[in-house]
Amino acid sequence: MESRMVAKVALSAATFAIDKPYDYLVPEELTAALWPGMRVIVPFGAGNRRTQGIVLALEDRASPDPRCKFLLALLDDEPVLDAEGIQLALWMREQWFCTVYDAARAMLPAGLYFSLQDRYCLAPGIDREAAYGAAGRSEHAKRLVELLFSCGGSAEVGQIREAFGTKDPNPALRALTEKGILTLETSASRGVGDKTEQVATLSLPPEEAMALVTPKRRAAPLRYAVTELLCAIGSASAKELCYFTGASNATLRSLAKSGILTLERREVFRRVAVEGEVRAEPVTLNQEQQTAFEGLSALANWEKATAALLYGVTGSGKTQVYLKLIRQVLDRGRTAMVLVPEIALTPQLLRIFTSHFGDEVALLHSSLRAGERYDEWKRVRSGQARVVLGTRSAVFAPLQKLGLIVLDEEQEYSYKSENVPKYHARDVAKYRCAHHNALLLLGSATPSVESMYKAKSGVYHLFTLSRRYNERALPSVFLADMKEELRAGNGTALSLPLRQAMEENLEAGEQTILFLNRRGSSRMVTCGECGAVPTCPRCSAYLTYHSANRRLMCHYCGHSEPLPDLCPECGGGLNFVGVGTQRIQEELEEAFPDREVLRMDTDTISATQSHEKLLSRFERERIPFLVGTQMVAKGLDFENVTLVGVVSADQSLYVDDYRAGERTFSLLTQVVGRAGRGAKRGRAIIQTYTPENDVITCAARQDYDSFYEQEIELRRLRGCPPFRDLFVITASGLTESGVLRTCMRLRRSLEAWLSCMEEKDLQLLGPAPASVAKINNRYRYRLTLACRNHREIRALVAHLLRCAQNDKENRGVSVSADINPLD
Repeated sequence: MESRMVAKVALSAATFAIDKPYDYLVPEELTAALWPGMRVIVPFGAGNRRTQGIVLALEDRASPDPRCKFLLALLDDEPVLDAEGIQLALWMREQWFCTVYDAARAMLPAGLYFSLQDRYCLAPGIDREAAYGAAGRSEHAKRLVELLFSCGGSAEVGQIREAFGTKDPNPALRALTEKGILTLETSASRGVGDKTEQVATLSLPPEEAMALVTPKRRAAPLRYAVTELLCAIGSASAKELCYFTGASNATLRSLAKSGILTLERREVFRRVAVEGEVRAEPVTLNQEQQTAFEGLSALANWEKATAALLYGVTGSGKTQVYLKLIRQVLDRGRTAMVLVPEIALTPQLLRIFTSHFGDEVALLHSSLRAGERYDEWKRVRSGQARVVLGTRSAVFAPLQKLGLIVLDEEQEYSYKSENVPKYHARDVAKYRCAHHNALLLLGSATPSVESMYKAKSGVYHLFTLSRRYNERALPSVFLADMKEELRAGNGTALSLPLRQAMEENLEAGEQTILFLNRRGSSRMVTCGECGAVPTCPRCSAYLTYHSANRRLMCHYCGHSEPLPDLCPECGGGLNFVGVGTQRIQEELEEAFPDREVLRMDTDTISATQSHEKLLSRFERERIPFLVGTQMVAKGLDFENVTLVGVVSADQSLYVDDYRAGERTFSLLTQVVGRAGRGAKRGRAIIQTYTPENDVITCAARQDYDSFYEQEIELRRLRGCPPFRDLFVITASGLTESGVLRTCMRLRRSLEAWLSCMEEKDLQLLGPAPASVAKINNRYRYRLTLACRNHREIRALVAHLLRCAQNDKENRGVSVSADINPLD
């Protein structure tokens, strides 16, 4: 028997419970064009529903399974994933309990996504009589035939479902398709297309071309002007030729007809404009930076996978070390990647990096337009860009010969994805560095406890920058006790010391940043008579008041409703509890009525009001006040900012999370470090109700080492990372009782399986409600398994998920798992 090519395909329609490589026969006409890493359309399931897949491997098989279906079409002209990308997707499935297709999709820019449209058509030659005859006595089939004839012989699946309402059209569709009355056609449309422009190129030697147009110079001056310009430059875009000569497209077509030039379409890349781009001088390092650079340079030259932690106080010049290290990596013919935690940090860094590396820098983050992101990805894949700068998802950039990955502010939790696949960029970076024998460099003024533990244990190499660049002093920090402010009759969110410091800054012409990690105006609204608090109808959460639109909003599901004039329960007056960035902005505008106040949070950032525009205005126009959430806490470098105020240091500290101390310390240290980065001395004021708290006093002293020693002992006692990992299994559904029943069954199964394992250093907790028990009408309960993260445990959790998803008793309840989640 003749052998046939079989494609192993990961399907978008497969859930985690049934995720595996599915075999499909490759039609003869597609054999030469198909390669691993390309996307295809295939039939799936009993109804042969069209779905997308990505080819993982191809093999010749002497006797393929006779039940094997044929793949239907190719979606790509060339592979979108290389061999490394396919292996990475398989690895991510095992690490984070996602499907292979979900992992592959996370690696691709949004512009590459396809949407499939299924359409049922009457088969050629089928008339009404034949169609109604095939429908027989089935009312649904007759109704379907009527619909198709009324729509001109074809209709999309969505149209059919809408016409059938609550009735299921699938049995009728299947019956008429099997009888040859209907055919199913699938079309695919991509989110973003390639951008092209028309280019004119001189077809003749310059002397011959000029000889043809010179005799008619007076009669056809535009033909002469275009030819003269092309003789000087060879080729140019049609748009530019018309602009510089005044010619029209008709003139260009006339010249093309005469054989003087040729017109063709050429791909152009949509790029992010960089304001004020200049070439920078080579980086100059101080002695401490030079020592760190030399050590890191030796590691990068090893040609062996390794990791290092660059621990440097705020303003110590970690970026200069990155720049010099990247230059060395590029000079050796390799590529580099720099990841940052916040989109707000990319405009400043993009200016710095393009000044050093020019067009070799590609920018990748989610706020780019889809076309821009797609084209930057293509520049990386083609090798035109050898340095990638971006946020979390940029870790998947298709760089070849990778020599260095930098995670700046490596402790930030935005590097952990909350959507499927729930990967951590640091772990993906480790995998890629291992594959390319590259250096992973983690940089921070406040490293995560896990990273510092590995550095002190010898797993990572440790390099330290203990002083600010150019020997600038760290900001002086004052703790403002808000209990004393209340006793003195100050009920506002701003203490007297902070107000006085802001007034002094104004007089000196210097700028102030105020940090509060809560958007909106007030944390909640409460009735002064009965104590009722408006809550979200879909979530177990209080509604936050937003003064800008006078609405109560849920920050979990997006529910919004107008603020009532009086309490809906008893008619009493309403009180506003807690403050957000909007309230701080209002208080500043009242205190300084003739001064502008900028606010930077997710409510103020939009397509027209981007991070870059806000920060550029703040720096260029020297606006005196910037109020913001954690967007303003990290990485920003403004030489005229000499005062930082932390409005509420306690906000993130007293919550039920083992990371609360680390998160608070990091935020406070980072935001305090925004002050005094220029020639002027900086200062910071931290407002707190508990100034004696060790975390706050360590942050005020910028004393990471003391904080780490206390925190690592607490983690050791509690059995939290880095000593054990937390596998969190979440069940969610519309009924609380159903979710709890599922959780109890999962716990019993886990207890039975774990009792057979040799490992004893583990603990199973729950079921317990999630920190927000109900979101968008779905109840959420959790089991937590604390143990070492290794392959046997991951395989056990994966098996539990597959069993849960296949168990009919869990109908209506979804079960998922995550490792060391954020909440």
